[in-house]
Amino acid sequence: MIQNYSEDSIQTLDWKEHIRRRPGMYIGKLGDGTYGDDGIYVLLKEVMDNSIDEYMMGFGKKIEVRIDENRVSVRDYGRGIPLGKVVDVVSKMNTGAKYDSKAFKKSVGLNGVGVKAVNALSVNFKVQAFREGETKLVSFSRGELVAENPIESTQAPNGTLIEFWPDDTIFDAFTFKDEFIEDLLKNYTYLNAGLAIHFNGRVFQSKRGLLDLLEENMTEPGLYAPIQLKDDDLEIALTHTNQYGEEYYTFVNGQHTTQGGTHLIAFRESVVRTIREFYNKNFDVADIRQGIVAAVSIKIEEPVFESQTKTKLGSKDMGPDGTSVRNYIGDFLKQQLDNYLHRHAEIAEIMHKKILESEKERKAISGIQKLARERAKKVSLHNKKLRDCRVHYNSNAERKMETMIFITEGDSASGSITKARDVATQAVFSLKGKPLNSYGLSRKIVYENEEFNLLQAALNIEEGIEALRYNHVIIATDADVDGMHIRLLLITFFLQFFPELIKNGHLYILQTPLFRVRNKKETRYCYSEEERLQALKALGANPEITRFKGLGEISPDEFSAFINKDIRLDRVRMKKDDAAKELLDFYMGKNTPDRQNFIIDNLIVDEEML
Repeated sequence: MIQNYSEDSIQTLDWKEHIRRRPGMYIGKLGDGTYGDDGIYVLLKEVMDNSIDEYMMGFGKKIEVRIDENRVSVRDYGRGIPLGKVVDVVSKMNTGAKYDSKAFKKSVGLNGVGVKAVNALSVNFKVQAFREGETKLVSFSRGELVAENPIESTQAPNGTLIEFWPDDTIFDAFTFKDEFIEDLLKNYTYLNAGLAIHFNGRVFQSKRGLLDLLEENMTEPGLYAPIQLKDDDLEIALTHTNQYGEEYYTFVNGQHTTQGGTHLIAFRESVVRTIREFYNKNFDVADIRQGIVAAVSIKIEEPVFESQTKTKLGSKDMGPDGTSVRNYIGDFLKQQLDNYLHRHAEIAEIMHKKILESEKERKAISGIQKLARERAKKVSLHNKKLRDCRVHYNSNAERKMETMIFITEGDSASGSITKARDVATQAVFSLKGKPLNSYGLSRKIVYENEEFNLLQAALNIEEGIEALRYNHVIIATDADVDGMHIRLLLITFFLQFFPELIKNGHLYILQTPLFRVRNKKETRYCYSEEERLQALKALGANPEITRFKGLGEISPDEFSAFINKDIRLDRVRMKKDDAAKELLDFYMGKNTPDRQNFIIDNLIVDEEML
């Protein structure tokens, strides 16, 4: 039926309705708190950015953050919003001080939108400004003004208090996770040495800036003490380790640019050029950057990001000195890093040795790499091993953040997921049997082993993870002994050769139900024995109970419920305190008798099985 298209078809949405109908335009994806880039954390970040801007401008050395039963409170001690503009600042689009470069020269929040999005997407939103002995409190609900209190006198110090409750009609069954909040708050302190952030009774503070960031995140010891270089607008910290790949943490005006951008490109190019000139040798790019761990923080006026969530810098011609970002970072490194290496001959010698070792290994496997690439092409990768998703064949950048690849075992499991998946964003890679235990082996094994070679090609990570084709790499194995073993072997592979894939939050474990409990009226899927008992209690007498032994036993119709909206994923995390090397050495090394004794000593016997 052809609908009538007339003047009545044209609608004009006010600011809050547009945000609520199109939240993705303002905060990216919604989510439920399972991932660090879910919308509820973006809401917190938008509020925090304003407080951080105050600190960067020299006002307020403390920020207090509290989250209690999904109520978020952020109190800073900056200048406070001008009392006559409190309502406008949080409810009128394109309103704010960020347009005045004198007030906020190099701010995090840029366009006067962020806090309005928080307001519109919150069931309750309160803002209270404290300024020169006076205060004003304003309340909203879903962007609608509820109460505007008159200006009153106060003894409280200057600053701003914002409280909000995300709207559960938009963020379905959401939960804040401390691990993601702590990562966000720690990054703020690394970039603002001296700032203290109080979060639910804990205090985060950094004295050494990016050096503390590297120390917190490095899981392999540096081959030399990290180099720290900085001026008013640029700070860089870097070292080399014996791990494979490259690892970067990049920031623009305090914003964690998880997808990099022009500043990261400039750093990677410039560090190669500077090192080549210092040693007066035309080293291969890969040899210079192999094992590098670096953090880059730059401040520029009016940066251009590729999306509202500001995860990738697009600016090219807006360096702090008026030149391009590329030239600014290049000139900085050419002078500062070159001077540092001349003054620290012992570090220059260690770096030189590391580059030569990387060169030697690369040349040893160069022939194997070439043959492996040719073999990957001949295997008809996209037909036999990989069932790709369609998002790679269009230009929808936002949907690319949703991409997933399920690494499965066997044809039955991959068949069920393939039939149930969202073909737009979900791909499937099928393993053939158990992969090799790669612990302690060299990079050569990645190319000689067909499974690893094809998996690497499918992910497109041979030259690093910047070209990673899927934002979520998901290990989807059976919840039995064999499945757990395959899971461990795959995690070992990624830890060995692509640790940055894990550190950047791309590797996950798919959780699938162990039981289906149903009666004639209701069906419940249970992921644990505790959930099974709860389902039995809720469904009453004599329900039907099915125990899923493998993914292949779950029908495609049922599987669609587990890998789409209600997907349960456990992120594989890697921090300094995880002692990954020691764990791998014990569980995957050659100390079989020690592992056998450990299993015997920790064996749990199920009495029901006796």
